[in-house]
Amino acid sequence: MLVHIVFWRLAESGNGSSREANALELKRRFDALRGVIPGMTRCDVGIDVSNGLESSHVALYSEFESRAALDAYQTHKAHQDIVAFLKTVRTERRVVDYEA
Repeated sequence: MLVHIVFWRLAESGNGSSREANALELKRRFDALRGVIPGMTRCDVGIDVSNGLESSHVALYSEFESRAALDAYQTHKAHQDIVAFLKTVRTERRVVDYEA
């Protein structure tokens, strides 16, 4: 199994919406991926509540059956639609992929 974790910091506003609205939209879009991406066995999105200076605003925790499943997810149209949205609202991205 492969774990894929991503953290984003979002702009104060972007795509015509506030940071908070964009965080909720990100969560909605990732929640809609459940059952859509072959080989994705888990997809959880959390919105930061600590509001610390070093905090990310949104976190994605996802699990995949294999490296091939993660690779397929990266190019899947549903994921690419989220990537396009993210490019309009994020200021920073950090990612970790590891075998579990």
